[in-house]
Amino acid sequence: MPSSVPSPLVPLRAIGAELAALLLAACCAGCDAPGELLCDSCRAQLSPDPREFTTPEGRWVRAALGYDGVAARCIRRLKGDGETLLARPLGDALAGVLTEALADGAVAVPIPTGRAAFRRRGYRVPDLLIRRAGAEPHRLLFAARATVDQRGLGVQERAENVRGSMRVRTRGDGTDVVLVDDVVTTGATFDEASRVLGSAGFRVVAAVALAATPLHRRIIENAPGTRRK
Repeated sequence: MPSSVPSPLVPLRAIGAELAALLLAACCAGCDAPGELLCDSCRAQLSPDPREFTTPEGRWVRAALGYDGVAARCIRRLKGDGETLLARPLGDALAGVLTEALADGAVAVPIPTGRAAFRRRGYRVPDLLIRRAGAEPHRLLFAARATVDQRGLGVQERAENVRGSMRVRTRGDGTDVVLVDDVVTTGATFDEASRVLGSAGFRVVAAVALAATPLHRRIIENAPGTRRK
């Protein structure tokens, strides 16, 4: 008879991630200065600096930071090294674009984390960032299949890579949602998430990200008719 006792593996992974974070915090995530998780100078560089872009299908995305310098190093350590303590200052940056987007009663919906990434980390990065930004993640989406690494793919290739990769857990009734991801490049993932949510009866009113890559900025800023701010 199957046991009803929850598996201890996920809590243990979370504890392990926190211990790893404490060890890594012996030096600044932004500049490697010894003695602290994030020095004052690097923390200041995580102040929100919002910028707007459009996805290949024309959806506006607002990102809190550029994916470069201190921000990129902190995000890599959060995602790749288990340094979850960095979710606090990064979540503060995300709040600079997320809080306003949720102001009219919309719910925050994270882009789903793939099964392999969740097994490797023990936590979902977008969900963690949403919580640290002071909001509640609503996991309406789940990963339906694995995708290949998006790095090195062009705009059309990215769109094809994510097509059919997500499913919706429940039918909607016109609920307003704000899509949230950690890093956006072309925005193809936001387009696919918007498509499946819309087909299930939800209304995507905004898409926000913690950071936008230089590639995304170059593609969008060179696109005809793009609004510049």
